[in-house]
Amino acid sequence: MNLYFELLKQPVFTIENVNQYYGKIESARSAVKRLMAKGLAVKIRNNLYTCISGETDSPLANRYQIASAITPTSCVSHHSAMEYYGISDQVFYEVYVSSKERFQDFEFDGYMYHWVASKCDKGIENIEYSGGVRVTDKERTVVDSIKDMDKISGLEEVIDNIQNISRLDEKKLLAYLECYGNQFLYQKTGFLLKSYQQQLSISDQFFEICKEKIGLSKRYLTKDCHEGKYDSTSRLIIPLGINTLKNG
Repeated sequence: MNLYFELLKQPVFTIENVNQYYGKIESARSAVKRLMAKGLAVKIRNNLYTCISGETDSPLANRYQIASAITPTSCVSHHSAMEYYGISDQVFYEVYVSSKERFQDFEFDGYMYHWVASKCDKGIENIEYSGGVRVTDKERTVVDSIKDMDKISGLEEVIDNIQNISRLDEKKLLAYLECYGNQFLYQKTGFLLKSYQQQLSISDQFFEICKEKIGLSKRYLTKDCHEGKYDSTSRLIIPLGINTLKNG
């Protein structure tokens, strides 16, 4: 058996994966150390490895495969998911990973991997023939991006991404909004998607539901809004320059 060629079949592997060929964990650890010493494998983080491609002399696993293997529940999310779907045309060297299990942020092969607490079990797709990629679907990616707008993406990026989406499933959107159960998220989502209602194929009923859920609270759309105008429908204070962002 040639362990290197066996491991080439899985982009990311652990010591436990290697142990299936040995049956003794110390032997598996030694085998991985030998591969690393020969430059045939590299350590990504604790107990996470990938082979080095003989064709490119680079790590075999891409950033999406790595992100999906960090924990049992990890998946590509936020603007990293937008990149995966080709919605975002910006190049980022940060990978956002939603996971129930916490992990320390780490850097590998030029990319910084950031943990985001996953508080919803819905909307995660296992992509076939992708080498194990798990990613939030487009609808949850939009909801997550809006939810964490002040922490991760920013208003301009969120609007730019929405402009690049042709259609969204409103039943999925409502399911994820319900999963989070956050009034402010209903406010922000209803407001930001309204301008693209026809483009996204979203019904009036969706926005009525959002309006019903927002309560009586008045809030700023974003923490960076210092001067704004009040939108009575969403009960949000909107930055004065938002129309410029919406028009690209």
